This record gives sequence, structure tokens and C-alpha cells, in this order.
Amino acid sequence: MKRTHEMSTSTAWIPQHSHTLKTLLFPLRERGEARGRLDLGKAVSGSGREAFVALLLSVALLFSGCAGLLPRSQYSTPAAALPQTWQEQTLTGSAVALKDGWWRDFNDPQLSGLIEGALTSNNDLAAAAIKVRRAQLNASLTDTNRTPSVSASGNSSLNHDFKSGRDTRSSGVTGTVSYELDLWGKLASARDAGRFEAAATEFDRQASALSLIGTTAADYWQLGYLNERIATAQASIGYAEKILDLVNVKYAAGAVSAQDQVQARQTLATQRAELSQLLQQRTEARNALALLFDQAPEHAVAEPTKLPDGVLPQMAAGLPASVLAQRPDLKAAEQRLRKYLATIDSTRASFYPSFTLTGSLGTASASLLSVLQNPYGTLGAGITLPFVQWNTMQLNVEIAKTDYEEAVVNFRQSLYTALGDVENALSARERYAEQNRELEESLALAKRAEELAEIRYRAGSTALQAWLDTQESRRSAEKSLAENRLNRLKNLMTLYQALGGPVPKEKQVEVKVEVEKEARAFPVPAR
Repeated sequence: MKRTHEMSTSTAWIPQHSHTLKTLLFPLRERGEARGRLDLGKAVSGSGREAFVALLLSVALLFSGCAGLLPRSQYSTPAAALPQTWQEQTLTGSAVALKDGWWRDFNDPQLSGLIEGALTSNNDLAAAAIKVRRAQLNASLTDTNRTPSVSASGNSSLNHDFKSGRDTRSSGVTGTVSYELDLWGKLASARDAGRFEAAATEFDRQASALSLIGTTAADYWQLGYLNERIATAQASIGYAEKILDLVNVKYAAGAVSAQDQVQARQTLATQRAELSQLLQQRTEARNALALLFDQAPEHAVAEPTKLPDGVLPQMAAGLPASVLAQRPDLKAAEQRLRKYLATIDSTRASFYPSFTLTGSLGTASASLLSVLQNPYGTLGAGITLPFVQWNTMQLNVEIAKTDYEEAVVNFRQSLYTALGDVENALSARERYAEQNRELEESLALAKRAEELAEIRYRAGSTALQAWLDTQESRRSAEKSLAENRLNRLKNLMTLYQALGGPVPKEKQVEVKVEVEKEARAFPVPAR
């Protein structure tokens, strides 16, 4: 038995400019009507079915490569007023590109080992990597909307004729291929939005890694500072004990009053209390550092016995504002700008009709074969007309625009915050350097004053309190100089971070999204 089955496909809704779709559908329908009948064996298992599959896949591939009939929004970096000069440094020269492993510039192998260990074992960074993977999967899920979907089903039945006593079996297997034509670029824009979000999430991870490097170094130096202070406090306690012994001898000989003895004991007690406080601070600092390595607080990690006293790394002279383009937080903000722009395109495109092609193929027993038509007749078209909800669609477009506008404002604010970070770090570097010179001189003078006071006390020409006061001045100068050294180290690390020092790529979570290869630089407007 042979039958003729016509495909009914109306194309009145197709816009006049969509000539490609018309030229694709009309010949298809004409070929199906002209050929009229097709051998049933071919329709089931022969060249007809293969031709049908090839046709449907060709349609899918054709439109998967189309950019859409609607124009896409063009991205441009939001305008921002950038300074020609920093308050502390002229913006001259070319962009500064920090090298990989820039933390090794501090010439401290122990610190470098800790930083690299934290980058591979930190829990917060691992959580950030999981977010990257989730964003990648979501982007891949969005990509599947632009490829044909295939489904299959099977059935079997048994019928018994009571008059003849005969059984009739029937069975069939049907495969369905469905594909939504992306005529307006809605699916392509949604795909781009997913990819931009995945890229932004990776930059978020890089920003977290950059922050982790700074935290690891700060905790490490804090331990060095505390160990140095503890060693100084222990030495001061030993010195105070010797002074108390000296005062006791003088008191026993009647050379000094009981007041000197009380003052010496009070000074010793104060220094012991200060040591106890420093020991507690060191315990807390050790625990904070251990937590960065996915370890229990009591886990011991390498720590310095004192602050490094070598020459600090020197930042290259001439820092143009364009170096801020290296910062991962700004890169993330820009990728999200692109995402929201693509979302506007996708939302606008959803206002237009969507067109779905569906094709079915199957094999069946004799009782079902009579229903089959030629393979071209199995091509169906489904049309949805969302523009009937015009008001809702317009509101959705406006909402998408507000998301983009908010992202523009946030991006500009992030850029200005980055400028402030660099400005503050540059200014602090100069101030700390000036303080260091003054504090070194202050310590030298305090030591000399202490020596003179000791000589006068031993000679009996001054009271004990004068000597104790000079000792306190010397300890205060030592503390201030150590704090200055700590602040200079932290400041330099902050400057590296503010300039977007590169971080290693995540080994377990590799980003598989398309991002611009060229580095974007924020233009500095001419005066």
C-alpha cells in the first residue's frame, strides 16, 4: 500500500528579509509534492530515510552557523576619567606587566613555598574553583540549545482475534530529531552570556587567589614580627632581672632607697606581662596561617624567626593607568558587562517568533507501516508567537537594560576604587620610607641615651628612674622600627595586588570559554 502525505507549513509569518528561510522551505515542500509517492522500503530503511536525516541535519547545521537576522549590540568599554599623573608618581612609560611568580621578588624561599602551597590547598580557593566549574557547566548547558535534540521511543503490542483464534503482534521504534532555528540570535546571545559569566567567574577565582597570596604573606610576616618582638622582650626581661639584682645589692648596702627596688620590680613585672601578650598573639597568628592550608589550627607551618632585613623589591618607575587592566576584579566586571549586554540581545530576540523543526523516523511491523508516509512528509514545523505578550516582553527588555546600566556603574566604581588602591599604596610607600630613616636615627639616639643613663646611675649621680626611662625609650624605638619594617613589606605586597599581579592557573578546573585574546587597556584621555 502506498499513500501520499503532504507537509502543511505556512510561511506567511516570515519577515520579508528572511529570504534564506523561504528558499530552504519552499523547495523542500515542492520536492515532497512532486515526487508524490516513495517506495515504502526506502522510507523505512533505504535511501529515503538517509536523505531525510541528512536534510534535517543540514538545516540544523545551516542555522547553527547563522549570526541571526537581528543586529547584535556592540560592546565598548565604559568611559572613565583617568588621571594623567598619580599624586606620588608621573604616569610615563609603557604598561608594566608583572611576571609570573612575582612573589619570589621578595627573595624568601620559605615565603614562596608557603604561598605556592596555599594556592594548591586553600579551601576558599577550592570553593572558588568549584564555582568556575559550575559556571562552565551552565555555559555548556546553554550551548546544547543550539544543537539538535534527539529522542527515541519503542512500543510493542499483541492483539488476539477471538473469531479466528489468531494473534497479531505489532512493534515499532521511533526516533525524533528536534531543532530550534536561531533566526534572531536569541540562542547565540544566551550562549555568549553564559560564556561571559563563566569567564567572569574564573576572574573571580583569580582575584581570590591574589587576595590569598596577600593574606599568606601578611600572616607570615606577622609571625616574623612577633617572633622578633618576643626575642627582644625575652632579652629585655633578662636585662631587667640583672638591674633588679644590682638594685638589691645597692639597697642592702644602703646606697639606694626602697623606691629604686620597687621601680625595678615593677619594670620587670610589666615586661613579663608584655611577653605573655606577645606569646598569645603568636599563637593566634600561627593558627591563622595554618587555616590557609586546609589544616587544623594546631598544625605547624614554617615561620620566620624575624622579619626579613634584606633590600625590598623595587617597583618599576612609571606606572601607567593602563596597568589596572591586569586586575582580575576589573576583568570580571568587564566580562559581566558583556554578559548583561548579551542578555539584552537575547531578551529582545525572544520577542520574535521561534521556529522549531521536528523530524521523525521509525521502523514498524506490517500493521503500522500503512501509516508511514514519505520521509519528507515527516518534517514538521512548530511556531510560537511570543509577540502577543508585547507589554511583558518590552518590560523584560527594559529590565535587562537596567541590569546592564547597573553593571556599568559598578564597573566604573570598581575602576576608581582600583585607582585609589594604587594611589594609597604608592603614597604609603613614600611615607614608610621616610619614617624608616627617622626611626633608625631615633633608635640610635635612644641606645646612646640609655648608655649614658646607665653610666650616671652606676656612678650614683642620677636616680634609677632616669635609667629605666631611657630603657623604655629604646624598647619603644625598636618596636616602632619593627612595625615600620612590617608595614613596608605589607605595603609592597598591597601594591603588587593593586596592580593585578598574575596568579597560577587552576590545574583542576580549566576554563573552556572564549575570551578576547588581546589584553584590554583602559585608555587614558589626553589633556
